Amino acid sequence: MAFEFTDDNFQESALSNGVAVVDFWAEWCGPCKMIGPVIEELATDLDGKVTVGKMNVDSNQAIPMKYGVRSIPTILIIKDGEVVDKHVGVTSKQALLDKINAQLQ
Repeated sequence: MAFEFTDDNFQESALSNGVAVVDFWAEWCGPCKMIGPVIEELATDLDGKVTVGKMNVDSNQAIPMKYGVRSIPTILIIKDGEVVDKHVGVTSKQALLDKINAQLQ
């Protein structure tokens, strides 16, 4: 199951050492609902290797603002506290997996 990022836990959960994938989404967002199952699958597939999770932009506004999230879904790939990749919109599981695996090498 995908991790639930919040403004309060983001620092320790996403910016610690290692790789994190953060899906910025909202309940009312159609494309977010399309990418949601992909994020859940990645969370299961990469359990123990990568922190994969979601952040609801309606209930958490500080972090999306800090990272300039203006459109959703926006997916950030963070490695060792730095954003190393960003994708806006719907994409395939394989495309995301390729981007994540590039950071695990």
